[in-house]
Amino acid sequence: MSVKRRDLIKYLEDNGFYLLREGRHHSIYTNGIKTIPIKRHRSVDRITANELCKQAVLEPKF
Repeated sequence: MSVKRRDLIKYLEDNGFYLLREGRHHSIYTNGIKTIPIKRHRSVDRITANELCKQAVLEPKF
């Protein structure tokens, strides 16, 4: 099962993250302390989405 990229980004933004810059293949989000790269695909695997939440020190939601 996969998660929509925009749902993952909305969850990060609701918890204080913002777009720092666009890389070649990733969008880089930060909250000033942690920096999280998110691939630019329409969907992200559920396991990968939860790992990104853990890297951001957030509760895994997906």
